[in-house]
Amino acid sequence: MLLVIDIGNTNIVLGCIQKEKVYFIERLSTDRKKTDLEYAVNIKNVLEIYQIPIEEIEGGIISSVVPQITEVVHGAAEKLIDKPIKVVGPGVKTGLNILMDNPAQLGSDLVVDSVAALAEHPVPLIVVDMGTATTVCVINNKKNYIGGLILPGVRTASDSLVSNAAQLSQISLEKPKRLIGTNTIDCMKSGAMYGNAAALDGIIERINDELGEACTVVATGGLAKVIIPLCRHEIILDDNLLLKGLQIIYDKNR
Repeated sequence: MLLVIDIGNTNIVLGCIQKEKVYFIERLSTDRKKTDLEYAVNIKNVLEIYQIPIEEIEGGIISSVVPQITEVVHGAAEKLIDKPIKVVGPGVKTGLNILMDNPAQLGSDLVVDSVAALAEHPVPLIVVDMGTATTVCVINNKKNYIGGLILPGVRTASDSLVSNAAQLSQISLEKPKRLIGTNTIDCMKSGAMYGNAAALDGIIERINDELGEACTVVATGGLAKVIIPLCRHEIILDDNLLLKGLQIIYDKNR
């Protein structure tokens, strides 16, 4: 069994996976002030909730977009399971051919998502990850990672709107009763939900046009499950994409 951890700007996603079986996925708040011991206690508590014996975990792997706490969480995980924990980064084999201006700048979460999507779906591919930012990765029909897009995440954009408009208040991210809102809250919900869904539909169409062929589209991330059902394109929702990608990379580096 493998302990997999993805450190994001808002949440730390962790889970245990063995081959094709995902035992659990949970989220902890990303806190730059916590010590490695505090994170070790947090992870231990999650494992106990799901009745995962620590001695059955053979190793672990981390992807991170928050360098300030990568080593802290890495130390916490190694302290807890007393086995080596790999970190996705320079020197780690991924099998992904990255055709970016500077491949080293590509976030490890995007690498992991792309590796998992390539293993399960036909190319060309569009991989969408909806978190603090909404990222869009593009893989061409030769299985090369050729680039992508980054736009504000659903909650990030909503929070920015509220903080800059005195008469607007926080909203829950849920589908409104109808597209055309009849009160301020429903108008904001409709704008956030349908606005992001329409943005994804438009991006998919433009990527297809630029490549000259239709892409398979896969989506993951904490907010994907609320936005993707509102899109008009066929999009495969996979909550386990990142965990599966981490397992693939771990196996490549045994």
